[in-house]
Amino acid sequence: MGSAATIQPGIDDDKLNSLVHQMLGDLGGAASVTMVRMGDALGLYRALRENGPMTSAELARAARVDERYLREWLSHQAASNYLAYDPESGRFALTPEQAMIFAEDDSPVNMLGAFDLMAAMQQSHPKVEAAFRSGEGVAWGDLSGCLWCATARFFRPGYHNNLVQSWLPALEEVKAKLENGAEVADVGCGAGWSTVIMAKAFPNSRFTGYDYHPPSIESAREHAREHGVEANTRFEVAQATGTPADGRFDLVTFFDCLHDMGDPVSAAAHVRRMLKPDGSWMVVEPMAGDRLEDNLNPVGRLYYAGSTMICIPTSKSQEVGMALGAQAGETRLREVMGKAGFGRVRRAAETPFNMVLEARP
Repeated sequence: MGSAATIQPGIDDDKLNSLVHQMLGDLGGAASVTMVRMGDALGLYRALRENGPMTSAELARAARVDERYLREWLSHQAASNYLAYDPESGRFALTPEQAMIFAEDDSPVNMLGAFDLMAAMQQSHPKVEAAFRSGEGVAWGDLSGCLWCATARFFRPGYHNNLVQSWLPALEEVKAKLENGAEVADVGCGAGWSTVIMAKAFPNSRFTGYDYHPPSIESAREHAREHGVEANTRFEVAQATGTPADGRFDLVTFFDCLHDMGDPVSAAAHVRRMLKPDGSWMVVEPMAGDRLEDNLNPVGRLYYAGSTMICIPTSKSQEVGMALGAQAGETRLREVMGKAGFGRVRRAAETPFNMVLEARP
């Protein structure tokens, strides 16, 4: 690629061209947010998965969309390596790997929720930009039209593929309690996927999901009805420090929410009062190192953006407003738990995207 670098003293032509190439990739990715979400909404990925390779005309008939619009969309998807294209037949297809990302809801690498989340972050831009100037927060429910929907969809694949299979079994003596019948509080449950998944796997236990966002609780109740777990679940609107603190719970869970809280130390201290003497607190948080330089990677890049646009504004909108951020790191999280009186904290499990901490008094 040519550039004007050669006429500017002190500019390294190769470094500049490399950065420009990176920007082209970044801009292509940004443009893909709308394109992927449209393909999802129109059922185009599902139609390709169900029918196999198709021309634009064949897919247009199957999906009942305009062929000319579709042809341009398909061309973009092929240029993005989101779809495969065969020049000889003129057909487009989803490879098995592409289908796992775009067309299989339960796949551990389904990324459609991530695209929804990027769109929600873009919608929140004006409010967060204003918060940069004022230093004030922006409440979770005020950030964008349906940030909570996108967040629920983004996290669900990870919970579906890890929670029952590996995270809960990694905790000390917790799985046996759940199988026999335990009392569980899922604090910051959002739309309730974590609660529903646990309740379905452990029908002898009782699960209560708490969240301070009423629309999320309404959605959680609907998910419980859809998945047939109403008998051992209930959902209530409550702050993290407004849940029953009477020592009744065998397990308290926080899924990707501790760092969003305004006063995580008080929330942690409240958890101690919620737990039985032999109870456990499971805290699932975004994967992060303790130093900035540990997080200068693709996962850290996404999480720092989400933290800027969602986590920091949400925390600063609440009392204290500690603003831990999504990349707080394990050491900082342990400090929060230690201040609340949890003497035993360990990393019980991890994925490329999450760390699972178990805390006990």
